[in-house]
Amino acid sequence: GSLVVNYPFDDDEQGIAIYSKSPDDAVFQQLALSYSKENEKMYQGSPCKDMYPTEYFPHGITNGAQWYNVPGGMQDWNYLNTNCFEVTIELGCVKYPKAEELPKYWEQNHRSLLQFMKQV
Repeated sequence: GSLVVNYPFDDDEQGIAIYSKSPDDAVFQQLALSYSKENEKMYQGSPCKDMYPTEYFPHGITNGAQWYNVPGGMQDWNYLNTNCFEVTIELGCVKYPKAEELPKYWEQNHRSLLQFMKQV
């Protein structure tokens, strides 16, 4: 896990981790930023320093393929085949948080979710 919003494309033609710009890249960046700006820790860009000390996401967002290459990912498939604009929101460094920690996740993300829905 991590704390970031990633947007298409998750894959590039060469299969390497490099920025892979979609035709709607500016819109995807706007959607991703609308979420991350409301989550202070996400927006700072270095959420998992203990686990990934060199990982940095400017303003808490990243192009999926620039982060790591995922051929055949769902957000790319939906975008290309159904014109659905989808992003992937990673909510934390711990992939499977304990149940008692879930209220903290809600507190950190409820404003982000509301802002994200306003984009519709």
